[in-house]
Amino acid sequence: MPHLENLVLCRESQVSTLQSLFGERHHFSFPSIFIYGHTASGKTYVTQTLLNTLELPHVFVNCVECFTLRLLLEKILNKLNHLSSSEDDCSTEITCETFNDFVRLFKQITKAESLKDQTVYIVLDKAEYLRDMEANLLPGFLRLQELTDRNVTVIFLSEIVWEKFRPNTGCFEPFVLYFPDYSIGNLQKILSHDHPPEYSADFYAAYINILLGVFYTVCRDLKELQHLAVLNFPKYCEPVVKGEASERDTRKLWRNIEPHLKKAMQTVYFREISSSQWEKLQKDDIDPGQLKGLSAYTHVELPYYSKFILIAAYLASYNPARTDKRFFLKHHGKIKKTNFLKKHEKTSNHLLGPKPFPLDRLLAILYSIVDSRVAPTANIFSQITSLVTLQLLTLVGHDDQLDGPKYKCTVSLDFIRAVAMTVNFDIIKYLYDFL
Repeated sequence: MPHLENLVLCRESQVSTLQSLFGERHHFSFPSIFIYGHTASGKTYVTQTLLNTLELPHVFVNCVECFTLRLLLEKILNKLNHLSSSEDDCSTEITCETFNDFVRLFKQITKAESLKDQTVYIVLDKAEYLRDMEANLLPGFLRLQELTDRNVTVIFLSEIVWEKFRPNTGCFEPFVLYFPDYSIGNLQKILSHDHPPEYSADFYAAYINILLGVFYTVCRDLKELQHLAVLNFPKYCEPVVKGEASERDTRKLWRNIEPHLKKAMQTVYFREISSSQWEKLQKDDIDPGQLKGLSAYTHVELPYYSKFILIAAYLASYNPARTDKRFFLKHHGKIKKTNFLKKHEKTSNHLLGPKPFPLDRLLAILYSIVDSRVAPTANIFSQITSLVTLQLLTLVGHDDQLDGPKYKCTVSLDFIRAVAMTVNFDIIKYLYDFL
């Protein structure tokens, strides 16, 4: 089907398999089909496009929206009722609380003439959420054709493999279809397909080639790449619009877009700012870090003492233990700088990476930098555990049986400075590297 081939690119094998499974309208199709693959691999788009293009009666339900059994069953039945009846006949909403009621009501609805002699398709997107619902739901959907004695096919769309779904008690096995990730050639073809009409296909393809050259190593999500392509294309065209370069002057176009693509690398997936804010950022040539997105506020989520624990951990990771007396004792006496700085210590500790430190040293530094008196309560220790869970600290184990646990601080200097600013703490003057 030529029209379908233009709508669905780089998924010819999967489309052919699905068309073979669907067969003719009046044929009994496979009872259940399980389609899986990573996010943005075309599962939902291909399924919806195929069902809409072939004009097959179907109900599409997202399991994230319908998070309870009742919501899910009622959504399917009400959508199916709209397919089988006129607008006047389906004014009342159907209520359904159990799967037994669902089977009974499904039989009644599918008696309608419009659905009598053709396959009805129920598509459950984000099907992995079914595992959190009642135990009889998944086996019931897998055997729905048998239970209702109707020509119905249930299609499951998921990001995880079928083996993670299979109940221990056993169930009817669906037909499993895998959607692999798009290759760089597939992404090039798909992204280049819908080029702006005012520019040539070759010009837009060259832009997509540059975009993939920058982002493909860190992002292979088709949706995110489409968003980035639309967002940065006006900047790529800018020299052409101003008459400073032609469409074939790729070197000049690359030099113009390169710094802006590097800025965009900082916000891949985050969507911390809107498209209009990003366009203003490009126009005014502002550093993205100056815009207060979500990542700029990650430190705000930490409790008050957790901020000081993290600061103390950073100081313990990057300062030698022998410097603690100089930095954290008020009456440490005179220490000559020549003796304090050893000649062989020329390499920055920040280049060498964080060093492990014991819990006792962490607490000693914590008590020194906090203004108020802090008791070593269970609350303090639980906050240290929370920082390990958040992977801001790493537990590196014990050196011997007598030693306690040792930790490393895993955050960057920029992050720790942002945290320190929220508690008015000047961390730089306590760092050995910045003496």
